[in-house]
Amino acid sequence: MKISKQEFARRRNNLMGQMEADSIAIVPSARELTRNRDTDYPFRQDSDFYYLTGFAEADAVLVLMPGRKKHGQYVLFCRDRDPAMELWNGYRAGPEGACDDYGADDAFPVSDIDDILPGLLEGRERVYYAMGRNPAFDQKVMQWVNVIRSKVRSGAHPPGEFLDLDHLLHDLRLYKSAAEIRVMRKAGKISAAAHIRAMQTCKAGWYEYQLEAEILHEFGRNGARFPAYSSIVGSGKNACILHYIENSGQLKKGELVLIDAGCELEHYAADITRTFPVSGTFSKEQKALYEVVLKSQLAAIKKIKPGNHWNQAHDATVKVITEGLVALGLLKGKVSTLIKKEAYKDFYMHRAGHWLGMDVHDVGDYKVDDEWRVLEEGMVLTVEPGIYVAPDNKKVAKKWRGIGIRIEDDVLVTRTGNEVLSGDAPKKINEIEALMRAGAA
Repeated sequence: MKISKQEFARRRNNLMGQMEADSIAIVPSARELTRNRDTDYPFRQDSDFYYLTGFAEADAVLVLMPGRKKHGQYVLFCRDRDPAMELWNGYRAGPEGACDDYGADDAFPVSDIDDILPGLLEGRERVYYAMGRNPAFDQKVMQWVNVIRSKVRSGAHPPGEFLDLDHLLHDLRLYKSAAEIRVMRKAGKISAAAHIRAMQTCKAGWYEYQLEAEILHEFGRNGARFPAYSSIVGSGKNACILHYIENSGQLKKGELVLIDAGCELEHYAADITRTFPVSGTFSKEQKALYEVVLKSQLAAIKKIKPGNHWNQAHDATVKVITEGLVALGLLKGKVSTLIKKEAYKDFYMHRAGHWLGMDVHDVGDYKVDDEWRVLEEGMVLTVEPGIYVAPDNKKVAKKWRGIGIRIEDDVLVTRTGNEVLSGDAPKKINEIEALMRAGAA
């Protein structure tokens, strides 16, 4: 299920193939972050760095130099081997392992980078680098360039141009390979199983964090140690808070619970939302709103195919949700006028989805030349419409207030249409109720 060394090499070659002549690319790894006192947060590698290297250690720097023949195009700076530190904190690859295990043409201790990198920069016309993302590293890059500039009178040739690496690299990441799709398909299955487990174990009187624990347990026992993002478990009115992560409320009979949770597997994210009744049965009002959200999501998924543009799925959700709100009496007026005035935003205030990949809100432009991007095979996106009736919304009847519903799936654009990677998680009302009855039995 892991990405192969050959694929990482192809990614680097694809990037270098798009770089200008006489150029160099510099990509730093993520840093270890202190949680409190002498305890760090679990380390997670920077997605761009990992995409190009597969190297999961901190304090590393990737350098790519297309056309460099004698010593190779791929140089990695990393921590040196240190048996004493490895005894405490785990194995390090070291420069030798960077070459043997990760395919680097050459590798050096990162402690020597100030002495070596200016020499690699010298004579290169252009530097590809994501300036502004890491201010501390920005300063180091400029220091290395300034070392060369200080030697101009001696014949040194400093780079004359900085180019944004993100433009090239993030466009490559937008198109998923067959290997990436296999990993994301597995992440979708694990995450769907976690949502099923939550439905089967849910009971009134539990707390939201207990459902979260069930989800995390299902992730971990299937090899996904961490969630791709902070899990949302919002019951009752908490479901109307889009990014609710306190997960501390008590589940009450007659209320809905909205769970937005996905695992991370081999650095790839899943992102699924399901909404279901705590008691196992939808009320009349809950069912009515749920059917509108589900209908809008299915309409949007139909729009996901090569040749359609990014915003067509969102437009489909807006139309169906506005029609549904009018039919139920939560909005009044002509549907086309309400859409033009964006009246639906009182109940549906977010977009229908986002790119998905190594990051849960993955990289990639949504517009090209100010036009919505056309969908192509290999892109993966979420489809997540919702309706949220604020508990203090006095414009609607009391029976609707405090109901929050979202349904989200992960969708791959295929050659002929799409594939729902998270489809194992039930979302039809009769399927959810049947599953919950079986779980309670």
